[in-house]
Amino acid sequence: MIKNAKQKITAVMLNEAVKYLEKDPIRDFPKLLNWAEKIITNDRHKMQAKYVSDVMKDEGSVGCQFITRILTELDSNCRKKFLFNMIMNSGIIGMPMAQEASKKYGCNVPWTLIIDPTAACNLKCTGCWAAEYSKSDSLTYDVIDRVIQEGKEIGMYMYIFSGGEPLVRREDILKLCEKHNDCMFLAFTNGTFIDDKFAQECQRVGNITFAISVEGFEAETDFRRGKGTYKKVMIAMDNLKKYGVGFGFSTCYHSKNTEVVGSDEYLELMLEKGCYFGWYFTYMPLGKDADLDLLATPEQREYMYYQVRESRKKYPMFVLDFWNDGEYVNGCIAGGRRYFHINANGDVEPCAFIHYANTNIKDVSLIEALQSPLFKQYQQNQPFNENMLRPCPLLDNPEQLKKMVLESKAESTQPMDQERVEDLTDKCQEPAAKWAVVADELWGSQNINKKASGI
Repeated sequence: MIKNAKQKITAVMLNEAVKYLEKDPIRDFPKLLNWAEKIITNDRHKMQAKYVSDVMKDEGSVGCQFITRILTELDSNCRKKFLFNMIMNSGIIGMPMAQEASKKYGCNVPWTLIIDPTAACNLKCTGCWAAEYSKSDSLTYDVIDRVIQEGKEIGMYMYIFSGGEPLVRREDILKLCEKHNDCMFLAFTNGTFIDDKFAQECQRVGNITFAISVEGFEAETDFRRGKGTYKKVMIAMDNLKKYGVGFGFSTCYHSKNTEVVGSDEYLELMLEKGCYFGWYFTYMPLGKDADLDLLATPEQREYMYYQVRESRKKYPMFVLDFWNDGEYVNGCIAGGRRYFHINANGDVEPCAFIHYANTNIKDVSLIEALQSPLFKQYQQNQPFNENMLRPCPLLDNPEQLKKMVLESKAESTQPMDQERVEDLTDKCQEPAAKWAVVADELWGSQNINKKASGI
């Protein structure tokens, strides 16, 4: 939804510029950046455009190699949709709209949301964060469509599908991509439904990308996801790469696989397969039967802290760790601050890992959901720790989550076991205390290094 005449003109100009880019992307991309710097009014966007321009001038840099991959390896339709929907709609138009809506309604208005079309899944993975949901839950096409439409009205043009396995509903997902072709979509998927035909359909719609779950090499992946899953994941990546559809890896690190998934060998394989990004999560002990032995140790979290930072110097992929990168986003991004979660029953949760809610999207508007008591608690209490390496209100600051859930009178959204917040947070007290010792030392030395270097 274009907000005013100036934005409409800018949108038309950018659309033409992106089309012009198709002739010779490498030659013409610097011209597009130069043009963008002149018409963009937002200071933050100007800085970002200048940063990308400077990166492109350093042809040997990892950043330049990454942008070159986007310009040359993505299918032209996928590249055009990515550049226009992410830069123009989600960035130049969407972010200022979201900021204004946040002031108007007195609540967080995020950049994106995660929505689960279904809780059904063809796999049964050990330690899955969605395992405690009812597998029969699903959202209708009309509800998902309404959420997206309401989101666009407040500046949200980026949508993430999860589950369950979202591609159980792949026909509906493609329909949503086609209807909302001004948005960018991403699906967290186990990859087993991405055959040649589906990959070709994704190339056709152009505005969807995938975060494919993989837990390491064959032994590590099949350990959690079932025998034969790794081979299917590798085929899915090959299919998407064949048609120039963007994708990356989504990896949960835990006590049994951390040293593998943080290794150079693993990242080199992901790059070779064609990944443009890699997102790391750490294991969360959800559910009364959660295996606490799978929690990553403080030493393993520290290992990932260093490995992810080193990987950014080596590999032309956008790699991040949602826990250890809290310093770049000022802590926790949930509760509508940058994103939130709607499960397949419609419960509006602050985070995919926090299964408590006050509202259901079937009964309220998107804005009303963002104004819920639990989301207000998040808004009032973020960040949850001065140490940004301890961002999470569950895994790192469990007393914070317990306090917010109890004060907001939020209820469990896990029909399988209705886990009380007191029980959930009690499991995290000892791991949080152990990580605090390591994280505080890391955070202190990091700040000392920044001051010494004049940062």
